Amino acid sequence: MSEESLERVYTINLGKVWLSPNNQRAKRAINMIKEFATHHMKSENVKIEEDVSHLVWARGIRHPPRKIRVKLTKDDDGNILISKYEEEKKVEEKQKGKKSEKKTGKKEEKKEEKPKETKVETKVETKVETKVETKVEEKSKAQKEEKKVEEKLTEKKEEKPKESKSDKKTKKN
Repeated sequence: MSEESLERVYTINLGKVWLSPNNQRAKRAINMIKEFATHHMKSENVKIEEDVSHLVWARGIRHPPRKIRVKLTKDDDGNILISKYEEEKKVEEKQKGKKSEKKTGKKEEKKEEKPKETKVETKVETKVETKVETKVEEKSKAQKEEKKVEEKLTEKKEEKPKESKSDKKTKKN
């Protein structure tokens, strides 16, 4: 972009979208975003990036978000580009974390890392153990059910060859 491009970050309230019929809400939300951009950036040429559209349509046409955080960029020609706002807090938090690590000694860092690793390993092991136990239980349940079905089938087969007294009388006649 050139030097004269204008960038602003806005939180657009889409609460009024919920007043429209539920099968038109996401469409209305897109229109409201475009209207918001034209009012605030004073231009008619508005383009919405795919990411913003996916945010609005993520939960379907009936349930768009109540608010959306966007970055509006206006270039020299007066074109407005609406893009998803990505926060910079994550970068700041990482920098703060590095500064605090520098202040502490190397010995303390090594001590902190070892217990954390063991905790993670134990958690993973317990999850694996519980998964294995549940699989074993499921298999044993399935085997028991199969045995019951087999027993019922064998009982039915045994009952069929046995003829009742009334069947014997009819055969003799």
